[in-house]
Amino acid sequence: MLRQLLQYVEHFNSLSIPAIEAFSPICTSLNLEKGKDLQPIGHTCKTIYFLNSGIARIYYYKEEIDITESFSFENSILVRVESLFTGKPSKKAIQVLEDAEIVAIDAVRLFKLYDNFPEIERLFRKIFEASHVELINRIESIQFHTAEERYKTLLQERPDIIQQVPLKYIASYLGITQTSLSRIRAQY
Repeated sequence: MLRQLLQYVEHFNSLSIPAIEAFSPICTSLNLEKGKDLQPIGHTCKTIYFLNSGIARIYYYKEEIDITESFSFENSILVRVESLFTGKPSKKAIQVLEDAEIVAIDAVRLFKLYDNFPEIERLFRKIFEASHVELINRIESIQFHTAEERYKTLLQERPDIIQQVPLKYIASYLGITQTSLSRIRAQY
């Protein structure tokens, strides 16, 4: 499973053999069943996850309504950044939507590697920068685009999402009701 993670990180920054040798022991392979929380609400994040296979979502509750903030798919990093960097419990959870293979990276040990391996620090800086840009794009999508436009974009980026993710989560992610999503879907 680590091989897939190492291939993923190559897109951001190459790691030397000594850096890979230092990085590998802080990674653990996990298998999680569909519907399980990888990280529950109220947990202080100390782990960065890489999704080898499967789909996950970050969600929270607002006025007892389950709201999906984001989806993660195969070959992506998954982390509650606000909790990781502040050391405070997260108000959001990570749940797998299908059986998943995951690599868990011990963030405490990772950050200790930064001093001896600047290339590892650079790598994760680039990963977190890309994540930040994704977040800004998501916020701007909500601010400047209609639900129909957001749905169309989602289908362009992930045409198979309708078959993989329950519609209630897609509707929640788009910020609309399932009834509104059904109306939008009827147009396509």
